[in-house]
Amino acid sequence: MTIQISLIGAAVAALLTAAVVALISTPVVKSLAFRVGAVDVPKDGRRMHDHPIPRMGGLAIFFGFILSVLLFLPLTQQLRGMLLGAVIIVILGIFDDIYALPAKPKFLIQILAALIAVWAGNRIYGLSNINIFSSNPYWELGWLSYPISILWIVGITNAVNLIDGLDGLACGVSTISSMTLLVIALVVSEPDVALFMAALAGACLGFLPYNLNPAKIFMGDTGSTFLGFVLAVVSIQGLFKFYTIISFAAPFLILGLPIFDTAFAILRRLAKGQSPMTPDRGHIHHRLIDMGFSQKQAVAVLYIISAILGLSAVVLTTNGAVRAMLFLLALCAAGALAYMLYMSHNGGPSPHSSQKSPPSKTQIAGNENFFGEEDRSDK
Repeated sequence: MTIQISLIGAAVAALLTAAVVALISTPVVKSLAFRVGAVDVPKDGRRMHDHPIPRMGGLAIFFGFILSVLLFLPLTQQLRGMLLGAVIIVILGIFDDIYALPAKPKFLIQILAALIAVWAGNRIYGLSNINIFSSNPYWELGWLSYPISILWIVGITNAVNLIDGLDGLACGVSTISSMTLLVIALVVSEPDVALFMAALAGACLGFLPYNLNPAKIFMGDTGSTFLGFVLAVVSIQGLFKFYTIISFAAPFLILGLPIFDTAFAILRRLAKGQSPMTPDRGHIHHRLIDMGFSQKQAVAVLYIISAILGLSAVVLTTNGAVRAMLFLLALCAAGALAYMLYMSHNGGPSPHSSQKSPPSKTQIAGNENFFGEEDRSDK
């Protein structure tokens, strides 16, 4: 397919605008976080940082994103619903970063934000029909489109939040997912989705220099839940509306890392007879740290996995049996790597390590999300 040069130019402009705004506003947000008390203070030896680090950095990502979207996109009904839901998520994240809100009220507010976006038209109207003998290419969901769409949005929102355990991890993975969606939108000629994703990718890129190890600021729930919410809604807008098995698979590949990590966490806890909300030290970034990887190395490995899955999604959105085979090979490679990381040991420190590995930041805190995981606050 031919990609319009003008659309590429507009996407680059939206990306640069969001990046510059996020880059400039992050120091301001950092100062604000200190003022309002959204700070992670190391009170014991379990923390990986030795000085107070502000949270709430996701507010800078939001500033860059929203300004770029308002400049480059028309305010349709679906976009208004998406932005209103995103604003609710950001406000919730701000209060959570300051006051460490309980998990269940946060979950209810997330459902409300998702419902607003879904009610505005951002929902999954149909699913690909996996029955190859059926004459219908997809299943019409009818009224089920509402609960399924809400479940998808809330699930991805929390999945991205769960992987925010190392410096730059959630922001970098979200950047890769956004860039993947941007490329796909350009390929299939979806200008609104392309500009939207360019704005989100740019905002993440503008914030990332402050968030890479050693982090100068954490994005907190303000950033991780916002990124998860936007990626979930846009994946519905940009990909789920295509009624083909390939388009159906693409969002799961683009968001494959947080989806896999969250799903495996639930299954792992159920297999042990525990509640899915029971916190543990079995997430993929925990495993990498316990295997002896440094924070930078662990984040790099997970970036590579996300990039492989994103490339697979791009391949799948184009036609051809060879591309489908390449997708399967890439998926098998990513799956094999993930399997090795999880099955190499039972979750404890590596037996080859002579020194106990430090806990990752996801483990260091008292404020829990809906899945029982501790985030980076010290409340």
